[in-house]
Amino acid sequence: MDKRVLADMFRARLTQLVDRAGESQADFAAAIGIDRSALSQLLSGHSARLPRVETLLNIAERHSVTLDWLLGLSYDQGLMPELRPSFEMEEGGADDGKTLLMKWHAEAAGSKIRYVPARIPDLLRTPEIVAFEALGAHQDVMAQASETAFRLDYNRQPGTDMEVCMPRETLEALAEGRGMWSGLTRETRLAQLQHMSNLINELYPSFRLFLFNEKERFSVPYTIFGSQRAALFIGSMYLVLNSTEAIRKMQRHFDELIRVTRIHPHETADFVRNLPVF
Repeated sequence: MDKRVLADMFRARLTQLVDRAGESQADFAAAIGIDRSALSQLLSGHSARLPRVETLLNIAERHSVTLDWLLGLSYDQGLMPELRPSFEMEEGGADDGKTLLMKWHAEAAGSKIRYVPARIPDLLRTPEIVAFEALGAHQDVMAQASETAFRLDYNRQPGTDMEVCMPRETLEALAEGRGMWSGLTRETRLAQLQHMSNLINELYPSFRLFLFNEKERFSVPYTIFGSQRAALFIGSMYLVLNSTEAIRKMQRHFDELIRVTRIHPHETADFVRNLPVF
């Protein structure tokens, strides 16, 4: 089928869905993961432009139609089958955890990754900190080191885009040897902060670390893999959210963390390097 004919058919079907939804164009666009101006372009007849596959899937899933109908290849709207359950529980220990992470990162290639770590972001940890955290949680040191290496290697690939939000208090506690960091030598903590500062500088701007005040906002650890899934870390397992609506809510939560940021990405390396270590 000619591209312009395909685009005309898609535009007609999209117009039907917008009219049937009975909501504003801004709300319709937000629900499928695009902005209002992008929706207006798709509804206009000035180009033969089709949206990304991701957007097509979001439209089909959100409005319970098939891709064939949406693209004008079928007159039967049908029902978009459930592509996957709205949420799943996944084991996250040892090799299983690493395999899951590799799979999820690969599926989100080219999309933004949003990450709220449980403590220090995995890819920024020194071997000494990896060993300290793994032993304290009765985890496999080699498996944790492998996960750190994988995350760092991933972020060094061209085209990656990751935003990380975490409380500044976590780093202040590390510098001062408080809480879970009690018992770590000053030299180990100082080396971790210097290592972290160097990597933040190296990976910026494709890796951006935001620091907020935990007295103003609270967050459980989680990662949002583009528009594919959001995985909440709950100890040795992940609660994986697959529905578009749930992922969108997690993205809004992450945006709220960024809005209350106290230390911005271009400032973070210096902030970390200059923390007083006792």
